[in-house]
Amino acid sequence: MKKLLTAMALMTLFLAAPLKAQAQNPVGFGMLYYEGTVVGTVVPPASSPMEGRENFYAVPDQLAVIATAPGDKDYRGGKWAFHSVVFTGDADPIELTSETDVLQAAMDGDIMITRVPSMDFKCPVQP
Repeated sequence: MKKLLTAMALMTLFLAAPLKAQAQNPVGFGMLYYEGTVVGTVVPPASSPMEGRENFYAVPDQLAVIATAPGDKDYRGGKWAFHSVVFTGDADPIELTSETDVLQAAMDGDIMITRVPSMDFKCPVQP
């Protein structure tokens, strides 16, 4: 139970938007980047370890980035495969707003991506 509560607390931190962004969110839950656009979650996240199918990138001090959204052929209803992103080196962190940005930053050596299956969760989004 303690592990579940810790996972839920961490997911809440990653999904929580800055106050300014929360004011723009009509749903009242978390906000994420998808292809350079801010999208909101529909329901609170539910733990679903080891079941993620869609990439979710938790980026420090930024909105998280998701790889798919409703309307994409690969969207599976928000079954997120959790990836932790860490900026490397002394350079200032860059804003990442799409999976393309995340993967390019990794190729450039600006970030490290770590897959964390125990943090997978379910949480639908609205475009």
